[in-house]
Amino acid sequence: MKNITVIGTGYVGLVSGAGLADFGNRVICSDIDEPKIKLLKAGEIPIFEPGLKEVVDRNIKSCRLSFTTDV
Repeated sequence: MKNITVIGTGYVGLVSGAGLADFGNRVICSDIDEPKIKLLKAGEIPIFEPGLKEVVDRNIKSCRLSFTTDV
């Protein structure tokens, strides 16, 4: 599959990145908000979207989804 970078980890970026990773792509989500990236790396979801935590957890575990502050 593809390597994809998503800029922003808000409602649009995080959900899109998780969905793209769930399709089998390797996705890196980047954001300038360091506390938010730390939460995401720890498996915490800073927004509410039904089912998102399970999708994010599954793709982090399979190494298809990662988070960074460095573009």
